[in-house]
Amino acid sequence: MRMLSWLRVIVPALALAAPLAAAAQGQVVVYCTVNEDWCRPMVAAFEKATGIKVLMTRKSSGEFYAQIKAEAANPRGDIWWGGTGDPHLQAAEEGLTEAYKSPHFSELNDWAQRQWEQSKGRTVGVYAGALGYSYNEPQLKKKGIAPPKCWADLLKPEFKDEVQVANPNSSGTSYTMLATLVQIMGEDKAFDYLKALHKNVNQYTKSGAAPARAAATGESLVGITFQHDAVEQVVQGAPLKIVSPCEGTGYEIGSMSIIKGAKNMENAKKWYEWALTPEAQSIGPQNKVSYQLPSNKNTPIPPQAPKFTDIKLINYDFAKYGSSAERTRLLQRWDKEVSTLPK
Repeated sequence: MRMLSWLRVIVPALALAAPLAAAAQGQVVVYCTVNEDWCRPMVAAFEKATGIKVLMTRKSSGEFYAQIKAEAANPRGDIWWGGTGDPHLQAAEEGLTEAYKSPHFSELNDWAQRQWEQSKGRTVGVYAGALGYSYNEPQLKKKGIAPPKCWADLLKPEFKDEVQVANPNSSGTSYTMLATLVQIMGEDKAFDYLKALHKNVNQYTKSGAAPARAAATGESLVGITFQHDAVEQVVQGAPLKIVSPCEGTGYEIGSMSIIKGAKNMENAKKWYEWALTPEAQSIGPQNKVSYQLPSNKNTPIPPQAPKFTDIKLINYDFAKYGSSAERTRLLQRWDKEVSTLPK
């Protein structure tokens, strides 16, 4: 009878302890800047691996940079994962993010380590992707337009209202385009180009990946994005042709940063360390949503990923164009000289 009484006490207690142990793992607030179709499986895999509850929000990199700056006195997010490196570098320069070195640092490619070094440890590379554009091949043939091969081709009158690109204030993709053209053409000529391109732009989107989806559906003939965003559409059956512009093009180092003053700092570090493992960096391709170059050298590269060796890449100056002063100045000039132009 004594044993039965003891069991009546201990069994319910053990049952109660299990959920309490899971709850003790706590939570982490992730600001996710890649496509939501990639954010979701990352969240599910991390929760399964660690027992930590993830509260995830998805926005573009420019939007999150502005949000993190606005929340600096009372941070709501813990870790900012993904998105172009320029806003991450700007946040690092402004002291909005926390220095941290992962045990996996030695496993990373040189370009990912350089991102960490340039930011004094406040951001690190998680993937790389080349800029370019894609066009809807059947629609192009239907309209009788010659396939574009260069940045200059997008200024042709036959592309009137046929080009979609994001707003560089909200989109790291589009800011990378702005900085790329400045480095290829020189600043004044680059702004002349952007003003001429404005005549052919049908919409400035918030998200940098949205123009690839618009080209895939035929809503727009051309979408300017990172090439991997167009690859994702091609894998899903879209009739897109992807272009690496003949003049050369820039690239991004998609980055990750721990937000300064994070309320769940230890769990933010756990996400940071996990996200740099080959296991985590293989999740996107496994879900057919990520075709960038992964930063961990031990991660298999998706066969569909654009090959950097086949692309004329410029020597993109991440330190200069990721600086707060330069980024702010160029965006202000774009607002003044390009966005206000009539159609």
